[in-house]
Amino acid sequence: MISIPNLKNTDSPLFFLMAGPCAIEGRDMALRIADHIVNITDRLRIPYIFKGSYRKANRTKIDSFTGIGDEKALKILKEIGDTFGVPTVTDIHESYEAAFAAEYVDVLQIPAFLCRQTELLAAAAKTGKAVNVKKGQFLSGASMRFAVEKVNEINPACQVLLTDRGNTFGYGDLIVDYRNLPEMSAFGVPVVMDCTHSLQQPNQSSGVTGGKPKLIETIAKAAIAVGADGLFIETHFNPAEAKSDGANMLPLDQLEGLLERLVRVREAIL
Repeated sequence: MISIPNLKNTDSPLFFLMAGPCAIEGRDMALRIADHIVNITDRLRIPYIFKGSYRKANRTKIDSFTGIGDEKALKILKEIGDTFGVPTVTDIHESYEAAFAAEYVDVLQIPAFLCRQTELLAAAAKTGKAVNVKKGQFLSGASMRFAVEKVNEINPACQVLLTDRGNTFGYGDLIVDYRNLPEMSAFGVPVVMDCTHSLQQPNQSSGVTGGKPKLIETIAKAAIAVGADGLFIETHFNPAEAKSDGANMLPLDQLEGLLERLVRVREAIL
């Protein structure tokens, strides 16, 4: 169902997991989180992809944290891949970033706000890396067919993934429409549920994005029940101290128990 170099446990009937911190804040922090998640996913036989943004381009305020330096963060991502033997994924925001980031990671992620940017999708496809396209908060699942077609037109062999992260609902809130998952799955690509960003409360008057992390398990269980192939979860040792998106992250010490429960849900519907 999914073809990404170094992805382990691909013979497992379980969902795959993209997980890690929102942003690469430093080498020690990233390696510790990766080590923790690799141990859990190896034990549970969950295919695992380490996630970390090397740069945060979409910030509410001009003085918000954007990263520790592009090359420095990308080298940390490569070190994680080499050290733990797992694939890595990071966001790109402009077409010129694709080839640069592809030297260090296995999957290029297209942020939701940019999922219609033809040049960006084409640049990602040209690298030959897998491309994870996040569904725009303003789009239906069915409309993501065109993103898949753009990537496949440039590179028919490219592994495309589609990730739902909720839809805009009123002002400063999102809602998950689970019809999007089977709609996107109909395009013959793996479908992922972003269980943390879908709980964001963006554009708050404080200038800091809010969230409802207590509902992460609810979103994840429902996604598995309706057939999601993978889950996307941002996690941190202490979300309150995270430099980006801490308000909707899962505390790392809660991840193991959550995954154990999700495995039971998956096994129950097979």
